[in-house]
Amino acid sequence: MNELTVIDFFCGAGGFSEGFRQQGFNIILGIDKWQPAINTYNHNFDKDFKAKDVLDFYDDIKEINLLPDTQVILGSPPCVSFSNSNKSGKADKTLGLKLTESFLRVVAVKKFQKNSVLKAWFMENVTNSKKHLKNEYTFIDLNLEDWAQENDLPPNMTAIKFEDNNCVLNSVDYGSFQSRKRLITGEIISKGKLIIPKKTHSKNNDANFLKHKTLGDFKNNFPTPFTKDLNLDVNDPSYAISLKLKFITDHFYDTGVYECESESSKFFKTNHPFMGKMSFPENDLNPSRTITATKIANSRESVIYKSEIKRVGNGEFRTATIREGACLMGFPITFQFLGSEPTKWRLVGNAVCPSVSKALAKLVREELNFESVDDIIDKEIKLEGVQNLNLFNVKEFNNPPMKNRGARFRRHPFKTDNITVALSNYDVKKNDKTIGKWRSTVFYGTGEGFGIEEFQEGDYKKLEPIISSFSNGKRFIQIINNGFSEKIANKDALQQMYEKQESVKDYYEPIKLIEVVKNLVEEFDSNNEFFIQDDNKIFKKPKVSKKQLYSLYAINKIATVTNNK
Repeated sequence: MNELTVIDFFCGAGGFSEGFRQQGFNIILGIDKWQPAINTYNHNFDKDFKAKDVLDFYDDIKEINLLPDTQVILGSPPCVSFSNSNKSGKADKTLGLKLTESFLRVVAVKKFQKNSVLKAWFMENVTNSKKHLKNEYTFIDLNLEDWAQENDLPPNMTAIKFEDNNCVLNSVDYGSFQSRKRLITGEIISKGKLIIPKKTHSKNNDANFLKHKTLGDFKNNFPTPFTKDLNLDVNDPSYAISLKLKFITDHFYDTGVYECESESSKFFKTNHPFMGKMSFPENDLNPSRTITATKIANSRESVIYKSEIKRVGNGEFRTATIREGACLMGFPITFQFLGSEPTKWRLVGNAVCPSVSKALAKLVREELNFESVDDIIDKEIKLEGVQNLNLFNVKEFNNPPMKNRGARFRRHPFKTDNITVALSNYDVKKNDKTIGKWRSTVFYGTGEGFGIEEFQEGDYKKLEPIISSFSNGKRFIQIINNGFSEKIANKDALQQMYEKQESVKDYYEPIKLIEVVKNLVEEFDSNNEFFIQDDNKIFKKPKVSKKQLYSLYAINKIATVTNNK
């Protein structure tokens, strides 16, 4: 055996293949049905593969027999339906399972066919996929009963074993700048099991490991998107490559976001109604969070940085560039992505980290008694056909995003005591799609079945005797009723401002109102004091944070004023 060959299913841009290429493996075939993925794969691996659906192998054994025999089979079935982030983990798993089983059919045939040359196979997916897959698959499970009989194999024999043949690997443990946990399933055929590659990096100061790389490590060793010295030498943060800045693609453009987008991301990261707190902007002292396939600026999963140029409001924060995302994943700076910016980001976010696949490739070489090799990096710069995103300019913010007409609104200043007090423009109890009346609602708990209590217009008056007894409570009431209330528009105007995501004239749009309430309450209750309720209970809990009383007062005032103005 003079060389080690690989076939890569669901190859995408080629992250799985890249790690094996760096370890001297010969990539024989990459398969993916998405044309931009195949275009990118062909560009970087000098191939001419055609787009093909892996489901073609689900029923037709002839299609499997036409595939080349290789020593290694790789696969990373699309993870969307398995991910917890897709419809809160309730998405239909049927397609994901079918795609996975189609891949496993190929592995089973190539593993058990006469004169098999298969030495190892690996499959990558989100960690959540494990609960949806069987512990083992027989030939019957994989619709290979007839094939097994033709090859003198018991149809009920275990063809693929998942139990004890999978593990969760974190890319940061193998030299990536990002923390990305993925389930790896597979087998070194001669061992009859999966061998876990040894970690190279650790969070702790351990002499046996290198220190985890952080986002700050990356930023400190890579030019900002606003650098303009075309002759500057840029060193790859992960590999021994250096290019002039003018040859670095997809990085020198302004990814600044509108204030309404960054504020939304900040809210979901730091003040989500039922999920834990996250850093905003990203914490440079930690590894980067996982790069996802969807690039938006207003969500909890958005990767948001403080912009390197001084701006307040619009453009104060920015998303990662394509090149930053690719470097955090572990792609060399010479690796190119084809298509528009959203297409490129999807290619990057869907990829397998080359740092992890390289660790698996090293493991295979070791287990098959091949000599170790230094990283083999393609240093050639192939720019033909690449839509380079570099503009070397500063973005103008003259086209703010708008929400759909009739968009629903619900937001709270903060969560304490597992309680939130929210302003909404719909009946939250009924989850009504109809908007119109603005409401103040208290949520007890953060999941299905927890109590929801709506307060009526004017109920803020019931709180005034209680809040007046607090230190500076009368001052809080005075501010809400004289100054703040004048910033509240009528209910229709408030809705229009929300849809346009901007304040108009002397009025605040609803997100701004909630932000002002949050700042006011924190100013009046900086020590997070508690209030023990007497017989005249406002909340269902006997002990609540004073912050929630302040919040309920202000939010009920907003609902009362806007509905009656």
